[in-house]
Amino acid sequence: MNTKAIAGQGVDIEALRERYAHERARRIRPDGAGQYSGLAGELAEYAKDPYQPVLARAPKRDTVDMLIIGGGIGGLATAIALRKAGVRSIRIMDQAGDFGGTWYWNRYPGIRCDIESHVYMPLLEDVGTFPGWRYASGDEIRQHLVALARKYDLYDEALLHTQAIGATWTGAAWSITTDRGDVFDATYVVVSAGGVNAPKLPRIPGIGEFAGRMFHTSRWDYEFTGGDHSGGLHGLTDKSVAVVGTGATGVQVIPALAEYAKELFVFQRTPALVAPRDNRRTDKGWVKDDAPGWQRRRMENFLQITSGAKPEIDLIDDEWTRKAAFLNKQNTGTWEGDLSDPDAELAEEIADAVAMEAIRARVDDIVEDPATAEALKPWFRYFCKRPTFSDLYLPAFNRPNVTLVDTAEHGGVSRITNSGLVVGEKEYPVDLIVFATGFEVGSSSLMTGALNVVGRDGRSFLEAWANGPRTLHGYTTAGFPNLFHMSVIHTANNINFSHMLQIHAEHISNVILSAREAGAAGVEPTSAMQDAWQREIEKTARNLHDFHLACTPGYFNAEGQPTAAAITYGPGPIVLRDVLARWRQECLPDALFFV
Repeated sequence: MNTKAIAGQGVDIEALRERYAHERARRIRPDGAGQYSGLAGELAEYAKDPYQPVLARAPKRDTVDMLIIGGGIGGLATAIALRKAGVRSIRIMDQAGDFGGTWYWNRYPGIRCDIESHVYMPLLEDVGTFPGWRYASGDEIRQHLVALARKYDLYDEALLHTQAIGATWTGAAWSITTDRGDVFDATYVVVSAGGVNAPKLPRIPGIGEFAGRMFHTSRWDYEFTGGDHSGGLHGLTDKSVAVVGTGATGVQVIPALAEYAKELFVFQRTPALVAPRDNRRTDKGWVKDDAPGWQRRRMENFLQITSGAKPEIDLIDDEWTRKAAFLNKQNTGTWEGDLSDPDAELAEEIADAVAMEAIRARVDDIVEDPATAEALKPWFRYFCKRPTFSDLYLPAFNRPNVTLVDTAEHGGVSRITNSGLVVGEKEYPVDLIVFATGFEVGSSSLMTGALNVVGRDGRSFLEAWANGPRTLHGYTTAGFPNLFHMSVIHTANNINFSHMLQIHAEHISNVILSAREAGAAGVEPTSAMQDAWQREIEKTARNLHDFHLACTPGYFNAEGQPTAAAITYGPGPIVLRDVLARWRQECLPDALFFV
């Protein structure tokens, strides 16, 4: 490609940059991420579990080999890897009433995974599950995770509806305390909680004054709405409903509400990037490869494509893999091409513009009212926000009972009264407010202090990380023996978060098993090891600060206030996995074990 060919795309890049900047300025708020709050204080009742009652039980006073905090995909994958290796003493703890993690909490109508289910749902072959839809429903995913927990006897020692509040190193084990009065010891602790489990609400003045029903999408009240995840919300046929939020959750839930509510108001600050879903039923012929290991091969193919590799065949062939170049830019900060750097960046920006114009043209093709269509068009770069996928969302705005309320000029909903929501000076009376406002991404209990971890010499984990994360490979920290944590910090991004968690689980379980086989008391990195890894992170980290700074506000860019801190491994998940495998082979056991 040459500069003339780039210009021939017919994109006025300067005008587009100005439009993007204008739309960003309309939505930026000085309070940044502070515009959201957790479900606490006067909103604490909205955090209650609506799906399972909290059962009384006696406090635990025992000892386990492994404590895994988090019963979602990461925790399950770690426990299963250890169980397959013969470890029996495993306890999983979770604040939820059952296994599933985010899929336990998210049961709103219309919920589905955004990654093809045959690569997203973990360990399908272990229980013989084959997803019935290309993009599985949340209920199918949750039931599969429960089946995994049952197969590997993980209910036996589980502590559900329980939060760990303290972990103190005694010199030989971790002394664990919980909000249910438990005090027990665990030799190893793995924290796999906090990716997307803490719901957030906007700090809207008057939010506690609303006299109608109000809940977050992760605490759906089917007693009020009727129906279940598949629909049938007949309790809303005489109700006026408001949805606040039009991200990935809003795009899924709004069509379901539109079908049943007497009146639906959709409060939008920033339009979503909505690509086609093209969901359909599947059978075992779908994957065209039913030999053992078929799922791992499919997962690897998806990982390779979305990480910048170029396998001979695309087994998935969906919107993710077709936009692989944009994903590579997001994951590694690079754009592959045969041009010099300035031309390559321009080529990438032009390609981005062409892709986004197609997304905006799709809005015009589907939404009948011109004003509504214009308000629904996303004016930002591809991957400024997580793409969404739906064949139902845009048509929902053609229904006479659906009204789009654009709040961009007011920075969101202005206030809430006892009877409804106010934008500017106009009030919208409603019977139900549904907050589709997402989760506090990546804020595990380790980093918030909700789990008070005290390691060697009485030093707290928050103190150790006071000047930023310090880890070896993202999993362990000097001064905190036998403690592992799962997150994107000091590891690598992966569009398929489920696969990333399985990679984490395999590494952590391999390290623990190696220590046990060597007869070592446990595992702890040296300060020199984690300092070396910090230098590697700083040397390789992707630099997307300027890209995110130009984006409309959202969780990808800390609501318009992105940090320039280096926290991820730039070469990506495939290279990182090779680094970890080589390290396990060459450095274990001598480099890490303590006696």
